[in-house]
Amino acid sequence: MLKIGVLVSGGGTNLQAIIDNIESGYIKNAEIEVVISSNPTAFAIERAEKHGIRAVCIRKRDYDSLENYMLAMEKELDSSGVELIVLAGFMTVLTETFTEKYKNRIINIHPALIPSFCGDGFYGLKVHEAALEKGVKVTGATVHFVNGQTDGGPIILQRAVEVQDGDTPQILQKRVMEQAEWQIMPQAIKLIAEGKIKVEGNLVRRL
Repeated sequence: MLKIGVLVSGGGTNLQAIIDNIESGYIKNAEIEVVISSNPTAFAIERAEKHGIRAVCIRKRDYDSLENYMLAMEKELDSSGVELIVLAGFMTVLTETFTEKYKNRIINIHPALIPSFCGDGFYGLKVHEAALEKGVKVTGATVHFVNGQTDGGPIILQRAVEVQDGDTPQILQKRVMEQAEWQIMPQAIKLIAEGKIKVEGNLVRRL
């Protein structure tokens, strides 16, 4: 059974998608061991507790450096026996030491088709604002492994979403969540739990 740790900062909609797909049996060989929030008021904590999942809050501001904050995260993850770390709206950039320790064991969902609208400064609504400003007709979401470069790790899955006339960043964000994010994040976890993903350099091969 693959033990998962989910890192969150806000509402936890992607966390809910993972929970729902585990409970439905779509993801058979994995369980969420712990949810770690950087925000004590994050609704994701309530989502976790409602489903009997242990949730803890580790706040960056309680530590004198980013390195010590990451060490606190590591201690919680390691003591929980976590094998796969899932970033589900986690708003703190991880240190290279952290990503190297858990190499090919951290995955993230990005609300665009990488390499478009990604990297430093592209998060949340900013991604959708940039897509609309550029006038693209198709956007989407990407699940990728996390490395030392922001949104630069090997791509696991992508799904395209149509941009429609009259879209606002908020409307587009909701469509990308519903049609892409909440679909491909559980799918990626399922593939990893079943041993069907192999990383070769910066490429992912499905077995």
